Amino acid sequence: MPTEAKAEKIGIVASIGETRKELRKVHWPKKKELVNYTTIVIASVLVVSLLIYLIDSGLGFIVGKVVSN
Repeated sequence: MPTEAKAEKIGIVASIGETRKELRKVHWPKKKELVNYTTIVIASVLVVSLLIYLIDSGLGFIVGKVVSN
């Protein structure tokens, strides 16, 4: 009967082996794809940030007008 430490070591080794098998199955993007995806993400973040800023500023202005009256 294996000791608990031995069983844990075997489990870790098996886990690392299975992780390596799964990583071989991954479709890694080419450099051009990676640049395109990164550009899309950055542009999307900028657009959403701008929208949130505009909405926040507009609501702040409206609330300021309502509270001051």
